[in-house]
Amino acid sequence: MLYEVANREHAVAAEVTKELGLDAGYLSRILAGFRSRGLIERRASAEDARRSELRLTKRGRSVFASLDARSRDDIGTQLARLPVADQERLVGAMGTVERLLGEPQIGGDGGYVLRGPRSGDYGWVVQRHGALYAEEYGWNEEFEGLVAGIVGKFVEHLDPKHERCWIAERDGENVGSVFAVRQSATVAKLRLLLVEPKARGLGIGKRLVDECVTFSRAAGYKKLRLWTNSVLRAARHVYEGAGFELIDEESHHSFGKDLVGETWELKL
Repeated sequence: MLYEVANREHAVAAEVTKELGLDAGYLSRILAGFRSRGLIERRASAEDARRSELRLTKRGRSVFASLDARSRDDIGTQLARLPVADQERLVGAMGTVERLLGEPQIGGDGGYVLRGPRSGDYGWVVQRHGALYAEEYGWNEEFEGLVAGIVGKFVEHLDPKHERCWIAERDGENVGSVFAVRQSATVAKLRLLLVEPKARGLGIGKRLVDECVTFSRAAGYKKLRLWTNSVLRAARHVYEGAGFELIDEESHHSFGKDLVGETWELKL
C-alpha cells in the first residue's frame, strides 16, 4: 500500500481499493494504522475539493525508501544467480506479461530487448535473410550464400573490442539483427540489418542502427559505412534518419535481379 501511495501522482483510496481488489473495510483499517504511525496523511484534491488524496509524510517516505531498497536488493540477489543471457530473457518475458495483462500502451519500446547473440542466432540471421528477401524482393539463393559468408567470417575472426552483433527479441522470439564489423582501423561497416515484418513500426530498425553508431564511435572508428540497394526503401529511410549520406551508387546484376547498389557513410 505504501508503494501505491508513493508511486501515484494522485492516490485516492477508492481507486486503489478497486484496482488492487481489496476489501474496503480491510483497506480502511490498514490506512488507519498507517496514519496512527505517522506514515500517511490525507489532503484535499487540488482538482476536486470533494475528494481526498493520500500522501506519504516525511516519516512515511523514509520508511518506504528503506523497504524499497531492501526489495531491490532482494531482487538483485536473485538475478545475480542467473547468467546475463538469462537475465535478459527474464526481462523480456516480464515485459511480455506486463504488455498482455496490463493496460494497452501507446508508443514505448514495443516490448522488445536488444541482446548479444546466443547459440543458434547466427543460423537464424542467415535463414531469415534468405527467406525474407526471397519473399519480399524475389532474390535467389545467392543472397543467402552472401549472408552466410558474412556471418561465417564474423564468427571466425571476431574482435569483440571492435565488432559486435545485436539481436532484437520480442515475446521470446528473434525479430531483428544488425552487425558492426571492422573494415579498417578507422572505418567500421554496418551489416545485415533486418527487422521481421511483424515487428516493424516499433522503432527496432532505428534502435539497432543507433546501437551500431554508438558502439562504433566508442570503439574509436572515424566513419561508419554500409552497402545497400535502392529497392530497400525502408532501410534507406532509417539510414537517412541516422545521418548517413549516400556517397556512391552503381548498377549491378545480383541475386537474380538488376539492382542499384548504394554505399552510405556516416562521419563519427
